[in-house]
Amino acid sequence: MKQANFLWVQPEVTELSPAFKEIIQTNNIPEQIGRLLWQRKIRSAEALAAFLRPDLDRLHDPFLLYDMEKAVARIHEAIINEEQILIYGDYDADGITSATVLKETLELLGAEASTYLPNRFTDGYGPNLEVYKEKIASGIQLIVTVDNGVSGHEAIAYAQQQGVDVIVTDHHELPDTLPNAYAIIHPRHPQGQYPFGDLAGVGVAFKTACALLEEVPFELLDLVAIGTIADMVSLTDENRILVSNGLKMIQQSDRIGLNELLSISGVNKQQVTETDIGFSVGPRLNAIGRLKDPNPAVTLMTTFDQEEARQLAHELDVINQQRKSFVEEIMKEAQQRIHPENEVHLVVGDNWHEGVLGIVAGRLMQQTGRPVIVLTKKDQGIAKGSGRSVAALNLFEMLSTMKDLFVSFGGHHAAVGLTIPTDDLDLLQTGMNQYVQSKGIDLRQGIPLQIDDTLPLADVTIQLIEALKLLAPFGLGNPLPKFLIKDLNTKNARQIGSDNQHLKLVMEDAASNQLDVIGFGFGAEAPEFANDHLSLVGQLTINEWNGNRKPQLMLEDFAVEGFQLFDYRSKRNRQGVSFGKQTLSISFQKKPAPEAQRLAPMLTVFDTLPALIDLYHDGGFQEIAFLDCPTEPQIIKEIVDALTVNRIDFVLLSPEDAYVDGVGSRDQYSRLFKLIQQQAQLDVRYKLKSIADFLKLPEKLLIFMIQVFSELEFVTIQDGVLKKNAAPANHPLTDSRIYQQRQQMIKTEEFLLMSDLSTLKQWLIS
Repeated sequence: MKQANFLWVQPEVTELSPAFKEIIQTNNIPEQIGRLLWQRKIRSAEALAAFLRPDLDRLHDPFLLYDMEKAVARIHEAIINEEQILIYGDYDADGITSATVLKETLELLGAEASTYLPNRFTDGYGPNLEVYKEKIASGIQLIVTVDNGVSGHEAIAYAQQQGVDVIVTDHHELPDTLPNAYAIIHPRHPQGQYPFGDLAGVGVAFKTACALLEEVPFELLDLVAIGTIADMVSLTDENRILVSNGLKMIQQSDRIGLNELLSISGVNKQQVTETDIGFSVGPRLNAIGRLKDPNPAVTLMTTFDQEEARQLAHELDVINQQRKSFVEEIMKEAQQRIHPENEVHLVVGDNWHEGVLGIVAGRLMQQTGRPVIVLTKKDQGIAKGSGRSVAALNLFEMLSTMKDLFVSFGGHHAAVGLTIPTDDLDLLQTGMNQYVQSKGIDLRQGIPLQIDDTLPLADVTIQLIEALKLLAPFGLGNPLPKFLIKDLNTKNARQIGSDNQHLKLVMEDAASNQLDVIGFGFGAEAPEFANDHLSLVGQLTINEWNGNRKPQLMLEDFAVEGFQLFDYRSKRNRQGVSFGKQTLSISFQKKPAPEAQRLAPMLTVFDTLPALIDLYHDGGFQEIAFLDCPTEPQIIKEIVDALTVNRIDFVLLSPEDAYVDGVGSRDQYSRLFKLIQQQAQLDVRYKLKSIADFLKLPEKLLIFMIQVFSELEFVTIQDGVLKKNAAPANHPLTDSRIYQQRQQMIKTEEFLLMSDLSTLKQWLIS
C-alpha cells in the first residue's frame, strides 16, 4: 500500500438542481462541466452569465475605493502645477507592472513622472527612509506608491513632514495602524466599502488609472493580466474580468518589450494563456527582482526601441536561468539537511543566494508536507531567509511567540521572512518543535489537495478537455480542475529527463482504456508503478504530436491500494537504492554479502520468526526487504503472513550463485578428483583462483565441490592445504548434507529469482 503524498479532499456530493440543469442545457454545457461550476458556487443564470462573459462593463466604479477622489484630485493638482511625481513600486512582477501602469497613465496626462523599484538587498521591501530622503532632496514633490505602502510608517511620516504628500496604492495585509499618508487606496480599507477585496497591486494601480483617465484604458490590460496572474491572487470577480480581457489584449499588443519577452519565453502570442504567463513571463519578471536591480524591467515594458527591448528581454531570460540554477543547487544541498524527526524543518546553508530561498522553502514544503524555513548564513553572525507553511500551521503566529530571537521578522500565515543570530538557530528549532507538539497540531496528514471530480477512464476524452476551457482563466479561487481516476494498472512506464527525474506512463483500466500520464519530478518513484490498483490525481491536458491529439494527465499525486511487491532482483534496478529506518531489511546469511550491507546498513540477520515479529512491531517499520534468498521460499511466505505487511522489497541476492552454477556436473567432479589424485597437496588458501582457472570452473562452484569432498571425507583440509584421503569410503555425492542443501537452494533460487513479479505476488497473497 502506498499512501498519497497529499491529503486528498474530495468534493461535496451534491445533486445539481433541476433549474441549474436546465440552465446548463440551454447554454450547451456538458453536465460534467456543470458539476464543476456548481462546486464553484456558480448556481444561477446570472452567476453563470457573469462567469462565462467577463465583460469590462461589469467592472466596479473605481471611485468606490476609499480615498480615490482625494487621490485623483491631488494627482491632477500635481500635473497642473508641473510637480515632479515619483512612482515607488516593488521588485516583483506585480510591482513592475503596477509601476508601468501608473507611469504610462501619468504620461498620458502630461505629468512629469519617474519610477523607482527598491532593490531587495539594499532597500528591502516597501518605503525605504533613505531612498525617500534622497528622492525628496532631488526635487520630488509627490510620491505615489504601487503594490506597497501600508506598512511604511517611518518613511511616509518623514515625507509628509517635509511637505511631500504620499498617496498609497496597495493590496497587502493591513496593519493595525495605517501610516499617516495623504491618501490610502486599498480594496480592503477599514473605512471603505469596495465590493471586491482581492485585487492585486496592479489591479489597484489600474483602478487608479481608470479614475484618473475617467475611462477604462484598454491598452494597459496586458500589464494588468501579467501582474494579477503572477501575484497569484484570486481569479474571481474583477480579477477574472481583468485577466480574461488582458490575455486578449496581449494577443494584439504592440508593446515591444512584452512581445520580445514572449518570444524569448517560447510563448505563442496568438494562443497565450494564463499558464504561459504564470510559468514563463511572470518568473522572468520576478527573477530580476530576486537577483538584481529590478528597474530595467520597467524600461523593458515601456521602451519603444526594438534593440533595447531585445537586449533587455535577453537579460531577463539569462537572469531567470541563473535563478533556476541557484534553486536547483540549493535544493540538492537542502534536501540532505532535512531531519524527518522535526515538526518544522529548519534548513541552514552557507552562501546560498538569498533571493531564491522562498522558492526553495516552498518546494521543500511540497516534498515533505511540513512547514519549512530556509536560511543562509550572512556576515556578523546572522542567518537570513524565508519560510513557507502548510494550512495546519500559522507560521507567523508561531514565530511571533519567539520574536525575541529575531533581528527582524515579518509575514503572514503561509509565508515569512526573518533574520536571526546563528547562535540562536538551535533554540529556534527546539522552540518550533515544542510549539507544534504543545498545541497538538497534526502535520502528518499532508498538504490538502482539492479534487474536483472522480472520473472513469472512459470519460477522459478530447471533448471533455476542450470543454474545460469554458472555465478559464484558471488560478487561485478558480483552479484548473484536478481529477481522480481510480483502479488503474501500468501498461508502460519509463523514466525520462537528463537525470531520469520524470516519468512517462501509459495507464490502463480493466476495460483496456488507456491514458498517457506525465509525472514531473516522479522519476524516483518509478518502482511504485510496477503494481496494480493505482489511483491517480492530476490535471487533464491534450498531448499534440505529429498531428495526433490524445488526452494526457499531468500527475500531481498517486496512491496504491493493497499489497505491493517491489523488484530489485537485477543489479540495474538496485542502482541508487538504499533502505532506511522505516524498512526492516532481512538477511538469511550469517555473514551478509557486502552489497546487502550497502543496501541496508541497519540490516537484521534472521534468527527466529517470533523474534522478528517483536522487532517489526517495536521498530514501527512500514515495509520489509528480503536482501537474499532463504533455503526455502516458504520462510519468506511465513514472515509476510506473520507481519501482515503490505510493502515488500525483493532484492534476493545469491551470494553463492547456486542457481547459476548448479551443483557441478559429473565431468567437473571428475576433473577435480583427477587433479587431487595427481597432486600430493593443493594450496586452496592462496592458489584457489589458479586451480579454478586450470579446471575451468567458477571459483564459487569449486569451493562448494571441495566442501562436498571434505564432508564425504574424500579429502582433508588443514591450514589451507588440501590432501587426498588415502582410503576414502565410497559415498555418492547425494549423501552430502551440503550437496542436498545446495540442491534445495537451487530450487529456491529458481523460483524466487526466475519467476515474474506477478507470479511471486500471487504466491505471497494466496
